[in-house]
Amino acid sequence: MQQAQKNKTRPFKLYWLGPFTPLLATLAALLVGAVMLLFLGVNPLTAYAAMIEGAVGSPNALADTLVKATPLLFVAAGICISFRGGVINIGGEGQLVVGALAATAAALALPGWPGWAIITLCMMLGFLAGAIWGYIPGALKAYLNVNEILTTIMLNQIAVYGMNYLLSGPLMDPVQIQSGSFIPQTARFSVAADLPRLVPTRLHLGVLLAVLVAILVWVLLWRTTLGYRIRAVGLSPNAARRAGIRVERYAVMALLLSGALAGLGGAIQVLGVNHRMFTDGSATGFTGSAGFNGIVAALFGQLHPIGAIPASALFGAMIVGANQMQRTVQVPSALITALNGLVVVFVVGSELWRRKLARQREMDQLVVQGTEDVGHPQTPEPPEQTGPSASEKGAKT
Repeated sequence: MQQAQKNKTRPFKLYWLGPFTPLLATLAALLVGAVMLLFLGVNPLTAYAAMIEGAVGSPNALADTLVKATPLLFVAAGICISFRGGVINIGGEGQLVVGALAATAAALALPGWPGWAIITLCMMLGFLAGAIWGYIPGALKAYLNVNEILTTIMLNQIAVYGMNYLLSGPLMDPVQIQSGSFIPQTARFSVAADLPRLVPTRLHLGVLLAVLVAILVWVLLWRTTLGYRIRAVGLSPNAARRAGIRVERYAVMALLLSGALAGLGGAIQVLGVNHRMFTDGSATGFTGSAGFNGIVAALFGQLHPIGAIPASALFGAMIVGANQMQRTVQVPSALITALNGLVVVFVVGSELWRRKLARQREMDQLVVQGTEDVGHPQTPEPPEQTGPSASEKGAKT
C-alpha cells in the first residue's frame, strides 16, 4: 500500500519544469558567464545591465533587436518543419546565402522595376533558391539514405565558395573595379528595392513578414493534411508507411520547405538591411551565424513556430546587447563568442533533458495506471444464462 502511494505521487516530481527548461538553461549559461566575467575583473551586474540597455534601452536598440531576430525567426520556422518531419537541417547558413544571392541577382538585373514588383520577385526567387538548396539533401536522404547532416553542412561550404566567386567577379561593384580596391561586394540596389522601414530606426517590413511566416507554419503543421503527414513521418516513419503515407516524399518536402523559408530570410536580410551583397570570405560575414542561431531559437521554442517568435527575439536581444556590453565594460570579443556558445550548449542540452523528463513521465503514468488496476480489480460479470431459469422451470411444472 505504501509503495502504491509512493508511485502515485511520483509523476508530479520535477515534471512541471519541462516547459521552462530552455529558460533555465539560458539563466544557467549566463551564470557561468558571470563567473567568467569575475575572473576578468568585471562586475557581472554592470555587464549584464549594459547588455539589457543595449538590447531594449531605447527605440533604436529595440528596433535593432527585432531586425537581428528576423533572420533567426525565418530559419527557426523552417527548422520546426524539418525537425518535426524527422530530418535535421544544419544548412541554414547556406540557404540564407543562396536566397540572398538570388534576390541580389534580380535586384541588380532589374533596377528600373517599381518597388512592389522587384521586392516581390526578389522574395520569390529567394524562396525558390532556398527550396532548391533544401531539396538536394532531402532527396539524397530519402532516396539514397545519405546523412542529411553531412550534406547540409557541405552545401553550406558550396554556397559560401559560390558567393565568394560571384562577389569577386561577375557581381562585383564596378566602382570597386575602377578604383582598384576590389572589395568583394555588389553595387548598391536601387532605392525601389528597399523594404519599407520605420524611420529613423532600422525596423523594416521583414519583421512583420517573419511573424506572419511563423503563424503560417503553425497553421501548416497543425491545421493541414500536409502538416499532419510531415509530423506523422517524423514521429514514426514505419507507422506512417503502414498508414499509406509516402515517407520519402514528405521527408523531402520537410527539408524543401525548411530551406525555402531560410532562403526567404536571406532575401529579406539583403533587401531590408544591407541593400547589397558582401562577404568577408565566410558565411558569417553576411549571415551573422543566423543559420546556426536559428536552430537554437527553434529548440528554445520547443520546435513550435509560435514559441520560436519570442525565442528569436530573446536571442536577437542577446546578440545586440552583447555588442553593447563589450563596448561598455571593455571585455574581449572572444568572451562574447564564448557566452553565445554557452547559451547554445545549455539550450541544446536542456532539450535532451526535457525529452528525458517527458519519457519518464509517460513511464510513471503507466506504473500508476498499473498500480490502480491491481488495487481495484474489476469484478467479472456473471455469464449469461443460456437455458431456462429456475422460475421458468417451476412455472412449467
